[in-house]
Amino acid sequence: MPKNTLLPTVKTVALSVVAVAGLLAGSMAYADGQISLVQSAPYSEDSDVRKKITTECTTLGSKLSKFTQSYAKKKGVSIELSDSAATADSGRVLQLEITDAVSSGNAFIGHRKFVSIQGSLWENGEKIASFDGQRGSGGGVLAGYKSSCSVLGRCVKALGKDVANWLANPEDGAELGD
Repeated sequence: MPKNTLLPTVKTVALSVVAVAGLLAGSMAYADGQISLVQSAPYSEDSDVRKKITTECTTLGSKLSKFTQSYAKKKGVSIELSDSAATADSGRVLQLEITDAVSSGNAFIGHRKFVSIQGSLWENGEKIASFDGQRGSGGGVLAGYKSSCSVLGRCVKALGKDVANWLANPEDGAELGD
């Protein structure tokens, strides 16, 4: 093989490596900076969640925020939890809310629980992307020994992982979970 034919191949490979590195950096754009998230994701104002869930399962919103933060950290995305909702025009903000929660069944006849959420990612007042998510659970192993709130907690744990995966590469209009 002549010497000159190898040189364009090396240049092509070098340019390809640079292009792939650029694409990877772009897809991890939200792994670099801190994202603000309220300490306890609220129920949406227009949700029709039964009062029994909101009064008995008081930690669902905080579990959702904490699970999202924990799983995001594993993806290289830093989330700071705050006591009050950050305004969408100040840095990177994840707005997250519970839009529905259903708790039917019980430990004796079988759990049938469901949680749905909505979220949007903002940067300096500009909406980057949004999603809808939902997860259901029958309680898993030893479901007969779990409370309704515990099974709803399994739903928000799975949703926290879904949101963290989405944050690694946010896609507008995404549908997360089940």
